Amino acid sequence: MKTFPMGGVHPSDNKKWSNTKAIEVMDLPDVVNIPLGQHIGAPATAKVAKGDKVLTGQLIAEASSFMSANIHSPVSGTVTAVDMQVNGQGLRQMMITIKREGDEWLPSIDRTPQIVRECTLDGAAIIARIKDAGIVGMGGATFPTHVKLSIPPGCKAEYLIINGVECEPYLTSDHRTMLERGEELLTGVEILKRAVGVEKAVIGVENNKPDAIDHLRRLIAEKGYGVTVEPLKVQYPQGGEKQLIAAVTGRQVPPPPGLPIHVGAVVCNVSTAVAVYEAVQKNKPLIERVVTVTGKHVSSPRNLLTRMGTPISKLLEKAGGLPEGDVKVVNGGPMMGRAMVNLDSPVTKGCSGITVLDGAEAHRGTESPCIKCAKCVAACPMGLEPYLVSKVSRRKMWERAEQERVTDCIECGCCQYSCPANIPLLDYIRQGKQTVMGIIRARAAAAKK
Repeated sequence: MKTFPMGGVHPSDNKKWSNTKAIEVMDLPDVVNIPLGQHIGAPATAKVAKGDKVLTGQLIAEASSFMSANIHSPVSGTVTAVDMQVNGQGLRQMMITIKREGDEWLPSIDRTPQIVRECTLDGAAIIARIKDAGIVGMGGATFPTHVKLSIPPGCKAEYLIINGVECEPYLTSDHRTMLERGEELLTGVEILKRAVGVEKAVIGVENNKPDAIDHLRRLIAEKGYGVTVEPLKVQYPQGGEKQLIAAVTGRQVPPPPGLPIHVGAVVCNVSTAVAVYEAVQKNKPLIERVVTVTGKHVSSPRNLLTRMGTPISKLLEKAGGLPEGDVKVVNGGPMMGRAMVNLDSPVTKGCSGITVLDGAEAHRGTESPCIKCAKCVAACPMGLEPYLVSKVSRRKMWERAEQERVTDCIECGCCQYSCPANIPLLDYIRQGKQTVMGIIRARAAAAKK
């Protein structure tokens, strides 16, 4: 069974709570809050003002740079505010607030269920439509998809790899998407192949999803799609972009500023491929996504097709409400997700799941001195020395942190998971990575002057 060459851990996947729950359509909220920064890069610029009437699917915020993404209204109604509001982590960011009035869609959006396979657009036109639709990576990274598909000069795409791994514990939204929207997914893959000009397309799926593997293979055989499905070893973080490329192709992406395209690979998430299908074949922008709401003590775990801007609290209500006692609500899964302090914050393009952990799961052990066991080194899939990178970040030794490749960290959490001393390694590495990346950007900007 293929896998990546170094590091990794094996946390309990805890997917049984929701992996058999079919996708349901979430009730429309009365009010939505739409953040202008739902993607890596510059926030979008609002194109509406208080009092404006909008339709579902209408452009309400425009990409402000190449590394940015359009944002569309997920509902029809009246804009009631364009101002700063508190997000899930307690930080203020610019949002557009819309009071819903019915659900009237732009007439140009095809809402019929028929699968449309034939695509006559060339690669440039496909990428332009993806950009217009505001599609970003839906596995959590939220990298603007049109940027990823724009192959830089001197590079050539050889492989299109579709990430169906979903290695993060608890989450099952991609799993259900593969099972329930297989034809849209495979058509989206064919469109992506045309966009980047490749013949080879591989869907990587961890071997704990045999039903999804069998279903996709059956569709490929029956419908004649030019795609293969590659079962992969169950090993976290198998779904990391660099780890997935290594597992499927055997090629190693070079350290930053190295990119997947430098080894001939383009990687997209399965839900992103479905969104590409809808954008290109149905003229539908990215205004909704499947969100897993789960946890061992959640009374009714769900996979909910949810409009962007829907309050997280509404999804938790749909799943039976918060369990009694001490709980921790995480946007994402327990390994890479972020703890939430504001449950009225909205679902965004990168929100694949909401995980509710009980007190025992969420409790952090008391930190003790490092015992030099090197378990964090063995677990790191990037070949770093997390104990050292964490220490120099903690002491604000930014030059040394850069030398120790802090920017290579993919923030998977393997180091912190494996540490017997309960040292918050990832917390300090994240802080160091953010600071060092800012220093590098400032250095680059100064060099241009």
